Amino acid sequence: MSLDSSIIASLPAVEADLNYTVPMAERARDYAYDPPPGVPHSNTTLEARRFTIRDIRPVATRPSLDGEGFAALRHQSAVADFYDDEEVVRVYYPEAAALIQEATGATRVFVFDHTRRRHKPDADFRRNEAKQPAREVHVDQTVKSGPQRVRDLLPAEAAKLLAGRVQIINLWRPIRGPVRDAPLAVCDARSVAPVDLMPSDLIYRDRIGETYSVTWNPAHRWFYLSGMTPEEALLVKCYESRTDGRARFAPHSAFTDPTAPPDAPMRESIELRTLVFHDA
Repeated sequence: MSLDSSIIASLPAVEADLNYTVPMAERARDYAYDPPPGVPHSNTTLEARRFTIRDIRPVATRPSLDGEGFAALRHQSAVADFYDDEEVVRVYYPEAAALIQEATGATRVFVFDHTRRRHKPDADFRRNEAKQPAREVHVDQTVKSGPQRVRDLLPAEAAKLLAGRVQIINLWRPIRGPVRDAPLAVCDARSVAPVDLMPSDLIYRDRIGETYSVTWNPAHRWFYLSGMTPEEALLVKCYESRTDGRARFAPHSAFTDPTAPPDAPMRESIELRTLVFHDA
């Protein structure tokens, strides 16, 4: 199933700003740690663009990873404390692998990291180490960095795995809910043109990764799932090796919901990143 134009037009919606990267001639780059003195965390400039962000709550089962590039699902985790890294790795990683394998029909799912985010209004969301909700439209992987993640993380098996279909899928869920503050919006991958995706260096202490910054296009279609609880999750596709018309890259960003009450609890969430393999 997927969202057609008649369904999209019927969905409730909010009007909100999303931060896009201004096109630039220089290679875009961000630091994943405190850069040297006098060096800014990023050399990009953001511009706020107003969009209608539609709520998929009435049709939550319809969006698909291969269609729109994202999907919503329900899942009751056995994790008691998402702030306990050992428990997250021991309990949540296997849960997530099984959940994504069931959702995609993959032959293997490899969870390779996780990030918790807690909104602190006085912190700079562009400083990666602050772990704030990411309020910049982006995609975590690119056509180059997707395969490179496989080579980096599973070097002995990479050649064989890359001969088959490979996806990189994020699993995002609230730690507390319902989420009213800084919910996650996801862009319909079908509405994104290749020219909208701008490769950007993500500089770590020991390597340079690559993500997509995203430039504004009024054709983009944006969605969110209102009032998410810890028993709900979003799957977001950040890389797809197949080039047969299915969704490959789904931009996403946190946003300020204008209908949220001023005393809404600050958002707390956890996202897992996974390599998803299918036999050739």
